[in-house]
Amino acid sequence: MKGEYSIGLDIGGTKCALCVGEVTDDAVKIVHREEFPTAGKTWQEVLGIYAEKIEALPQAISTSQPLNLSTTRIGISCGGPLDSRAGLIQSPPNLPGWDDVPIVKYFADRFHVPVRVQNDANACALAEWKFGAGGRCRNMVFMTFGTGLGAGIVVEGRLYSGTNDNAGEIGHIRLAPQGPKGYNKDGSAEGFCSGAGIARLAGIRSREWEMEFDGSESAARARAGELTTKDIFGYVRAGDPFCTRVFRESAAKLATILAYTIDILNPEVIVLGGVFMRNADLFMAEIEPILAREALPGALKVCRIVPAGLSENVGDYAALAVANMDA
Repeated sequence: MKGEYSIGLDIGGTKCALCVGEVTDDAVKIVHREEFPTAGKTWQEVLGIYAEKIEALPQAISTSQPLNLSTTRIGISCGGPLDSRAGLIQSPPNLPGWDDVPIVKYFADRFHVPVRVQNDANACALAEWKFGAGGRCRNMVFMTFGTGLGAGIVVEGRLYSGTNDNAGEIGHIRLAPQGPKGYNKDGSAEGFCSGAGIARLAGIRSREWEMEFDGSESAARARAGELTTKDIFGYVRAGDPFCTRVFRESAAKLATILAYTIDILNPEVIVLGGVFMRNADLFMAEIEPILAREALPGALKVCRIVPAGLSENVGDYAALAVANMDA
């Protein structure tokens, strides 16, 4: 609705962001954004800071159309687990002490406006479907591929979150008996296919392949725990043999998860953020021949695999998409 604003709250373990956007049917214009640190604060303190900042927004925003808090709506994106129907945040691992936090009731009671909450993967899926690479197709899957690996699923143009908001937890799927840990499970998809997981995979393989890569600078750094995922992709682009082998293992596991997704859900588009988004050229060269072998040909033919279109700002758009989702 042009001329009316929505408020987005993106809650993370390190920082929280607040943004205000003018949302139309097919676009978002962000007119205000600010951040504050989460670490060391209780949930009561974080929500109190948010409330104070929301109350100050009419004076903080300088636009031709004044912000009327009584006619806006609030969307919240936060890591799970959570209960979107009850409006509760339920002990996310990156937010210690946030146990059954009644976040929707808190803001609805204070501001008397519609308030909705979704886990971050679902929120990002909504944003990419509505404003980004999904292009409002009928069926889409968004994969985070950031610190962890989760997915948001859009079926027939509507978010599918499952019976209790656990749909799309693809990172929990075990892909190998042994391997880097993710979701507290050795060899999980998140262990192989996430930013944190790829760095752990390099550390494991650096010890297993020590004789083969004796003298390798990158392998030595991985054994010492000094190699980040960003470093790994820098080495891959420079032709480093050790990091290239680690990357190919991760890419092969990603192709497996993508093949499962294509065969089970038959989506039109799979959108990947995070590590994939920043290295899509490298991943596509590795996964395409594996998908051609593993996925159902008819389902693969109609599915496009693309990097996220909203780039590093997806968290802002995600929260605003939640504010404007159908009930």
